[in-house]
Amino acid sequence: MIRDPKDLAAYIDHTLLKPESTLDDIERLCDEARRYNFKAVCVNPIFVKRTREFLAGSPVLTASVIGFPLGTSLSEVKAHETEKAIEDGATEIDMVLRLDLAKAEQWAMAEKDIAAVVKAAAGHVVKVILETGLLSERQIVEACRISENAGAQFVKTATGFLGRGATVDDVRLMKKSFAFEVKASGGIKTFEQAVAMIEAGATRLGTSSGVALVTGSVAGGGY
Repeated sequence: MIRDPKDLAAYIDHTLLKPESTLDDIERLCDEARRYNFKAVCVNPIFVKRTREFLAGSPVLTASVIGFPLGTSLSEVKAHETEKAIEDGATEIDMVLRLDLAKAEQWAMAEKDIAAVVKAAAGHVVKVILETGLLSERQIVEACRISENAGAQFVKTATGFLGRGATVDDVRLMKKSFAFEVKASGGIKTFEQAVAMIEAGATRLGTSSGVALVTGSVAGGGY
């Protein structure tokens, strides 16, 4: 059991995805990630190259979101965006599920969309963002199944931009439904929330409140 907030650092994808974020904000994010030894930094594709440069010489991973935050880009566009992100230095890819297909339960098409990104990622880690707050339990289970079939290494709760964020029940269900790893994201702002997600089965936490979580201070707003 995690008792020291500092122990959360190894789980945290330190995240900044607000559209108004500047390069100075990203540099500050990377400085924090290096200082607190977070697992990864997660940024929009436009910042991947500079993020990799800011993190040079550190073990912190560079993650980029794809088709974010709606997931409604064409599969070909998601694949190209993935290829470019990896070319720029991303080591992990967080892609958004086609929610229209999930809600319509057109699972074969949704799986092909994920598979296109997995193929483009060329062996790099792919996390599939399900937006669990907009899906039924049965749809979450099916989304986990097709993510696994398509070759993804993670399923992830939410973007933090739509519906609600992560819940312990969502994480438990995803862990039970997916053979690999689960990332909890969206609204994780307290030490108690973070520990609850990990105890439910999360192996990664996506949050913009990483510094507050590991230092025991009060988290502000944001993803």
